[in-house]
Amino acid sequence: MCLYTIFNTISSNELHICVCPSVCSLCKRCDNIPDKYGEKITLQQHKLTVHYFCLLMSSGICQRGEEDEDVHGFLVDDIKKEIRRSSRLRCMYCKKIGASVGCSIKRCRQMVHMPCGLEQEFIFQFTDLFPSFCKKHAPSQSWVSSPSLPLSCSVCLEPIEPVLSYNVLKCPVCHGSWFHRNCVQRYAHSAAMFFFKCTLCNNKDQFQQEMLRMGIYIPERDAAWELEENAFGDLLQVYQHCDAVKCHSHRGRKYSSQSGYFEIVRCKLCGSRGTHRKCSNLKLYESDWICADCKAAVEGKSELSELLFQICLCRIILKLHAWIVFLPQSQSTSPEVLMDLACQISQQQSTEVLVEDDEGVLEAALQALRQSDFNPFCTLSVKFSKDKLNNNIRNQRRFLRRLVSKLLMSEIFEGPDGTKNLALNSKALRDDLYFEVGSLLALSLVHGGPPLGFFSPALYRSLFNYPTNYRPTLQDLGDTAFAHKIRQIVEANSMKELRCAMQSASQYLEAAGCWRKISKLSEKDVLVEDVLNFYLIIRLQLPLQRFREGLRTLGLFEQVQMCTEAFHSVFCGPVERLTAESVMELFTVQFSEEKEQQEKESTTLNFWKKYLHECDEGRCAASFEDLLTFATATDLVPSIGFHPTPSISFFSSSDPSCAFPQSHCDANHLILPILPSYELFKKHLDYTLCQFSSLHY
Repeated sequence: MCLYTIFNTISSNELHICVCPSVCSLCKRCDNIPDKYGEKITLQQHKLTVHYFCLLMSSGICQRGEEDEDVHGFLVDDIKKEIRRSSRLRCMYCKKIGASVGCSIKRCRQMVHMPCGLEQEFIFQFTDLFPSFCKKHAPSQSWVSSPSLPLSCSVCLEPIEPVLSYNVLKCPVCHGSWFHRNCVQRYAHSAAMFFFKCTLCNNKDQFQQEMLRMGIYIPERDAAWELEENAFGDLLQVYQHCDAVKCHSHRGRKYSSQSGYFEIVRCKLCGSRGTHRKCSNLKLYESDWICADCKAAVEGKSELSELLFQICLCRIILKLHAWIVFLPQSQSTSPEVLMDLACQISQQQSTEVLVEDDEGVLEAALQALRQSDFNPFCTLSVKFSKDKLNNNIRNQRRFLRRLVSKLLMSEIFEGPDGTKNLALNSKALRDDLYFEVGSLLALSLVHGGPPLGFFSPALYRSLFNYPTNYRPTLQDLGDTAFAHKIRQIVEANSMKELRCAMQSASQYLEAAGCWRKISKLSEKDVLVEDVLNFYLIIRLQLPLQRFREGLRTLGLFEQVQMCTEAFHSVFCGPVERLTAESVMELFTVQFSEEKEQQEKESTTLNFWKKYLHECDEGRCAASFEDLLTFATATDLVPSIGFHPTPSISFFSSSDPSCAFPQSHCDANHLILPILPSYELFKKHLDYTLCQFSSLHY
């Protein structure tokens, strides 16, 4: 579908740009704001008026005609059908009927009028199938470094708070050009596709892709100033005015002879100042003259030269930071993304990891990572020196499970269990441990390790800018002396208590650059926010950068950035507890073909379900974790999921007293014995799981 804006009358179908206050048949508004709602178009013959964007974003209509038919290919009959369809739908914002636009996420039921959607922070993407996204499912931007100065809108030049939101956008390349949404939309509507680019780094392709993703409409036409008649007529006129302090021309400052002393000579640098030769004591053959303003700037003696220097310096800094491109948000689930990443791993090549015991897992992992020939794209071949069986699948899952537990207790993390932040550790920085731990976490997730579940919301926000509206809290600090000092400031109920609390925490406040005079009790909230931002984010920029680089191993970081909501539970948890229902859903049952045998297997399956429910109630000797470890060699469901899917089959034995459950962890397969009673079934299953647990772990 081609997007373009009509500027002239199309007489063939009596189609023209509406200038009268007709009401749009879809949104029921009469506003005529082209850069916001698109052109308002009226078909006089059919007594029909629509906003172009209302038509594009309607969920129940498609372009079935040619571009010159009816409304840019939208047939009149189809438009009327869409009007009838939307007349049965109520807008969730204004509560009036006629809601023709719905969120493109299938499970979402949000319906709005197109203008109401803009007011409710819907994002409308003017590409492909023209999807619409409600505030909850809308794509978002993120950054990986502190915003560059100056912090102003690059279009209107008004101050702007560098906090990404629906109304504040930035360039995805240089990260230094920030915009108000309304400003960048007006800029796009004026510059159009051929001239719309970042105002600082001049990037065009990636900038346009990002703006389209964030709901900015870019017309497919020439720039508005190119379409104006005689728009550049002034450029054909040269400057004709003498700007000397004292003009000696009797005919006035605007007089210029063809030659001689009273010919106006223009500044050779700016061309916007002039002088008669006589007025500036120039010789008859002299044509090179520099005005006072340009001369001061060239010699570095003016405020203008300092401003030019600052602008050039900013541009150089922005160029150095122009290295990350943000791609559209993906709707994939975390297991799907990890499976795609796992396809990179070679099954023909392997990296050997030799482990003494469970306590030496982290040392063995770091030793393998630090090898000069280490390749993350190779399969991990893990061997425990005290394990005689050395089953690779079992060893790998055991290794990854223990590795995540050890990394959780690493010196680079601090804070309460389940909500860890990065700690500032100079030795870890010197040894580049932040990078190594990040790399090991990425390797674990892609190679089939368990979910992490211990990142604090503040740490996840610092890495991936999700949730976008999250603010650090005291809970992120954990139970530390620093947290206790800041809590006293928060709990202060009078200016006297606040001053005492600030004095007690003066050492921390000075280190954070937050030691300042407070005149009102209400100012403590901003003070606490500044301190938390410094402690949890600003002071950790270098550790965060190296940790982020480690997470880029196997391309994990970039994929998480595109699916931040899907991965939030993987990194932050809490890890979902196993229940009878969740374990039953994990396993698929494989029955025999014989009908008589199937009846016995169905009875055993009922025993299995009863055992799971008793286990959930704590009436069994073993746990769900023991059961899952016996069948799959891991006590947690991997973030990537199980491949192949865990399954159950059955076997019969001539001697029931010797029939015990069996497993093949390579295939995630559990084999249950067909026994005459539930009591015997439970006894054998408990015994097997407890024996296995004591022997292997």
